[in-house]
Amino acid sequence: MATQTITVDNFQGTVEKQGIVVLDFWGTRCMPCRMFAPIFEQVAGDNLDIVFGKVCTDEQPELAQALEIRAVPTLMVFRDGILVYRDEGALPKKAFTQLVDEARKLDMEKVRSEIDAQKPA
Repeated sequence: MATQTITVDNFQGTVEKQGIVVLDFWGTRCMPCRMFAPIFEQVAGDNLDIVFGKVCTDEQPELAQALEIRAVPTLMVFRDGILVYRDEGALPKKAFTQLVDEARKLDMEKVRSEIDAQKPA
């Protein structure tokens, strides 16, 4: 299986890894989540160098609450420990693939510089 189950116990260690981590926050009664699940699995299978994780908000309510997940599905993308994308809603395969490709292309030195510029002096 190309995806990992993410829990409160392994969340921090997973997202702090170098490289790209894509998380799908989903719920058991969520029809859009069920429709997106095969797309998530397909894209994960096509990108074995990236960590793809699934967080069941029904089983991990404390994690969902801490991250202020208000709707499912919610996608988060981390790169080198930095949250670079977060949005609610399922994506079609083409858009999801483009999102992963864009995460690969990010200039992380520029991202870090922009983050540092936003910090109060």
